[in-house]
Amino acid sequence: MTLLGDAAHLQPPNGEGANLAMQDGAELGLAIAAHPGDIEAALASYEEAMFPRSAAAGAEGAVNNAVLLGAGAAANLVSLLSGAR
Repeated sequence: MTLLGDAAHLQPPNGEGANLAMQDGAELGLAIAAHPGDIEAALASYEEAMFPRSAAAGAEGAVNNAVLLGAGAAANLVSLLSGAR
């Protein structure tokens, strides 16, 4: 099974899941066009790029959640918005 869009990305609620979903659709379309008649090759090509991209976005989201929702969240947000972070 190949997942596409928000279902493929367990992201914190920061909007990145929607961005990844839109990129997934475009990249899957390109992969299908590049492998006409071979959907398995197209899916393998799509997934090869999708997995690392989504893992990186998930790790970044986890860091952001820790900054914005963890200990000292209010001070962290002020620091982030003031450019000190």
